[in-house]
Amino acid sequence: MEMEMEMKQSRFKRICVFCGSSPGKKSSYKDAALELGKEMVSRNIDLVYGGGSIGLMGLISQAVFDGGRHVIGVIPKTLMPREITGETVGEVKAVADMHKRKAEMARHSDAFIGTLEELLEVITWSQLGIHDK
Repeated sequence: MEMEMEMKQSRFKRICVFCGSSPGKKSSYKDAALELGKEMVSRNIDLVYGGGSIGLMGLISQAVFDGGRHVIGVIPKTLMPREITGETVGEVKAVADMHKRKAEMARHSDAFIGTLEELLEVITWSQLGIHDK
């Protein structure tokens, strides 16, 4: 009996992933970034991220872009020389500072994946009525 593979669907259209411009100390970090990117593609989810082309940001953005999904990168102008080397993928938005970066990333996203620091900021924004996600 042959089973048809169904495309996994998600209620989220665009997920913001907060991750670093470094690949991290363990190869498992790189593996997790690539796996998350592939899973987002399999569920038809677009990516919003920090805009860099290096480190974990570069890995996940390339995986999502290569899978045919839309990618939006948001990066402070001052970090562009350090975090963008070579070609970027998708749409890149330059902003004034880190606060505007996070705010713009949140504005374009339905959900968020990140560290405790980013999670607390997103929760605070919800409590302040800045977003209702």
